[in-house]
Amino acid sequence: MSLLVVGLSHRSAPVALLERTSLTGAARDALLQAMAAAAPVAEAALLSTCNRVELYADVDKFHAGLEQLSGLLAEHSGVALDELTQHLYVHYEDRAVHHVFSVACGLDSMVVGEGQILGQLRDALSLAQEQDTAGRSLNELFQQALRVGKRAHSETGIDKAGQSLVTFGLERVALAAGPIAGKRALVVGAGSMSSLAAATLAREAVAELVIANRTQEKAERLAAQLGGTALPFDQVAVALAEADLVVSCTGAAGIVLDTDDIRAAAAKRPPGTAPLALLDLAMPRDVSAEAHEIDGVHLVDLETLAEAAQRSDSGARDVDVVRRIVGEEVEAFGAAQRAAAITPTVVALRAMASEVVAAELDRLDGRLPELDDRTRAELQQTVRRVVDKLLHSPTVRAKQLAAEPGGSSYAEALRELFDLDPAAVSSISTARPPRMIS
Repeated sequence: MSLLVVGLSHRSAPVALLERTSLTGAARDALLQAMAAAAPVAEAALLSTCNRVELYADVDKFHAGLEQLSGLLAEHSGVALDELTQHLYVHYEDRAVHHVFSVACGLDSMVVGEGQILGQLRDALSLAQEQDTAGRSLNELFQQALRVGKRAHSETGIDKAGQSLVTFGLERVALAAGPIAGKRALVVGAGSMSSLAAATLAREAVAELVIANRTQEKAERLAAQLGGTALPFDQVAVALAEADLVVSCTGAAGIVLDTDDIRAAAAKRPPGTAPLALLDLAMPRDVSAEAHEIDGVHLVDLETLAEAAQRSDSGARDVDVVRRIVGEEVEAFGAAQRAAAITPTVVALRAMASEVVAAELDRLDGRLPELDDRTRAELQQTVRRVVDKLLHSPTVRAKQLAAEPGGSSYAEALRELFDLDPAAVSSISTARPPRMIS
């Protein structure tokens, strides 16, 4: 496996650029298929969240893979390659494994330790499986990343530093607009992030919870669960004027809450009241950035949250522990991968030995047809036992040595010494595992 990761996130790029590279639905699927079809790529997966887009690929050539993935991201996002290149990060082989394990643990999240990334990684793997772009290598990588993420959350308190982007965003809102409890809240959208926001607001004892979504049925279902009220999506501007706090996270391609509607809503607020608080968690953004300049409005968006997260150093001790966990897991994963890489060679060697034994026993039958069944069976068992004993120690030792750095040379030595058919080894290597998600 030669894993290549090409991506950009809130750590490497401004939110405005992340917004332009955000891909969902058909555009995301098209990029994934284009990745899988690229010549250097054997397997592909795509992770796209509100603060990152990352392309994962098992490639046979680093430079060709990097050129293809970078070019495809530029082509499908519509952002010029020259502009993208300034903000892209690239990880290869062990560094790529270290990166995805760190992502799974929340170390690379805008809010360190947030747990939603595990679901997003699971969705990325599920999509790659559905699109038939993930094989053994990426399945094993993502499955292990999910296990590492779960281990980090179960063995440390890293998730206490920031359970989600929602809670972190609401904390920023409360700092400027006062306590959440008692406010009239409007949630725009009914997806996973909006649902989490609505549930959080309900726990915070808001005075009123209104939910608006393009699919009215989803809004009604979520409102019923949380004791809120569902609102037709075309009534959002009206509800905006009656709300104290608005959380928006839809999949819309354009602005949902525009400058004019926000200015009109702010103007209707009684003098001396807290500002109209807007929390925009969407990518691309739902709320016009011009809202930052409107009197009586306090907008918290992903750009605001990114700046706040950079200043936060909470959970430093847990972060250090999780980093050690990631280091251990990367080393163990590498050793397991190196050991597994020699398995097809060992299997091919044993298959060849079995063929040789079978051929020699057939020849013996032809030369000594007078042998009785009992003697023939004893001879067959003896020959097989001798071959098994001769192969046992070198193959076991080869597997042990293969787990060490540079261990791939032992598989090559076995192939050369025993003149193994490369096609036989390759057919065993490319066998696909069953589709499973932890």
